Amino acid sequence: MATYFEPPAWEERYAGHGSHWSGNANPQLVALASLLAPGTALDVGCGEGGDVIWLAQQGWQVTGADFSANGLARAARHAEDAGVAERVGFWQTDARTFAANGRQFDLVTTHYLHPPDGGMVAVVGLLAEAVATGGHLLVVGHAPSGVHAPKTDAHARAMFVAADLLPGVPEGFEVVAAEQRPRTVVREGATFEIDDSVLVLRRTV
Repeated sequence: MATYFEPPAWEERYAGHGSHWSGNANPQLVALASLLAPGTALDVGCGEGGDVIWLAQQGWQVTGADFSANGLARAARHAEDAGVAERVGFWQTDARTFAANGRQFDLVTTHYLHPPDGGMVAVVGLLAEAVATGGHLLVVGHAPSGVHAPKTDAHARAMFVAADLLPGVPEGFEVVAAEQRPRTVVREGATFEIDDSVLVLRRTV
């Protein structure tokens, strides 16, 4: 099951037909970005591009990043279909080895990125390098729960609550939020709530 977290598994997943995700923007992103003036944004782990497209539609200039070339190709097609291709670009990179290389954005966001063995703590520090002064970093993940129980030990070690990420917060950032937030989902006709782990940081210097 460890291969689930590696690029080949996602290249295969995105190689077929049909969509794997709803295409709708994630609610925690909508909640934060709706409070901000549009600027430049980086969505890491963008998959098929739902969040990228929504941000572009709100006036942001967006870069979608993912380690799957097939995922990025899907996202580019979806952006073209949505009429926002001129406002988006794409970047193939692995969040676990991410390097900003001097690029900075007003908003850096990632949803449901779950590197194994607690690796998200280190990823927070890497992604923070891409946040411009005064900008925000939004990290959202699955919290372990009875409803969203991990399938394997590897999945369990990849899940986190927001407080688990605080050791990865570098100097020069203030913690705007580190909390669990409920999200309503519908699966197989049943409606229920699960918790999102939400970390919001603002760069102060």
